[in-house]
Amino acid sequence: MRAFVAVAQARSFRRAALDLGLTASTLSHAVRALEDRLGQRLLNRTTRSVTLTEAGARLLHELMPALTLLDSAVAAAGTPGNVPMGTVRLAAPRLAIQILIAPAIKHLARDYPHVTLDVRTLERPGDLVEGFDLGIQLGHEVAQDMVAVALTPPFTTAVVGSPEYFASHPPPAHPTDLLRHQCIGCRSGPAGSLFRWSFARAGETVTLDVQGTLVTDDSDLMLCAALNGLGIWHGVDLIAQPLIDEGRLLRVLADWSLTSPGFHIYYAAGAPLSPAVRAVVDVLKAANG
Repeated sequence: MRAFVAVAQARSFRRAALDLGLTASTLSHAVRALEDRLGQRLLNRTTRSVTLTEAGARLLHELMPALTLLDSAVAAAGTPGNVPMGTVRLAAPRLAIQILIAPAIKHLARDYPHVTLDVRTLERPGDLVEGFDLGIQLGHEVAQDMVAVALTPPFTTAVVGSPEYFASHPPPAHPTDLLRHQCIGCRSGPAGSLFRWSFARAGETVTLDVQGTLVTDDSDLMLCAALNGLGIWHGVDLIAQPLIDEGRLLRVLADWSLTSPGFHIYYAAGAPLSPAVRAVVDVLKAANG
């Protein structure tokens, strides 16, 4: 079962074998034996890729909580005095890594030297079936069956552009004025759909499909483009405010801003947290509280 999970997560026998310190043929035989025992194909194999069958995806979803519980029990039993020890796998969007994890890692290394934090960039970590212990996501995007803890206050949208841009484009007085501006488009969600800009004030709501010369799913590129006068960016106050204070960005339509839940750290409900996972949660809460 662990061989199957390793291959399913890595989507590769070779990478899974490297992670486990085994040969690819050993893993292949182990997975084939499991498939023969179950009478079900769990993985589709080609020369270029490994993908889960429907039965394989179902088994992976069921196995992960059980294996996590076993790992937690073994870690707790083998940790003298309940000292946090071991590897904690955390998935988070790039923005959360920059503003939440990066400032906290020195505290984790200082206070818990036996804990290794394995951080992966995933814009939508989902329900943690890929073997992660923890995820960070916007509060309204966390599944209801997860335990979620707020790490930041709610976000307020901030629509901004550079002084250079507004020197040649009159600032919008109403959200619909944005339709005559160059707007930096954002692709979001699993399907990479174009994010629609929404506004509300005094009972009036406006949702727009904006246009511009740049569309991307990279938040760093969006901000860089706004700073360089390419167009207007629809961001959040947490990122924009320091640049507004420095005069590098100008905010418009502030009275139309919306508020949404901030970043939350979350984990699967039911299974007890290992001392190492609890340590990571506590450090992130303290560093961003």
